[in-house]
Amino acid sequence: MQTKHPRINVTFEETIAGVLTQVAKHEEKSVARIVRELTLEALDMREDLYLSQVAEQLDQEGIKTYSHDEAWK
Repeated sequence: MQTKHPRINVTFEETIAGVLTQVAKHEEKSVARIVRELTLEALDMREDLYLSQVAEQLDQEGIKTYSHDEAWK
């Protein structure tokens, strides 16, 4: 059976699987949904970290800056 989204299998230690099961029961969601939500949150956090690092590299003292009007001439 073909699905709309690709499937990915992940293996966890029993303790982590137990925690995921407890969270899923508490939030009345499936374990798969909890893993998906946590994965998306982690990806967002990594993206934020990467963009912060890029911004720090670009943010240098004494560098010439341009106003909005100058940049869009």
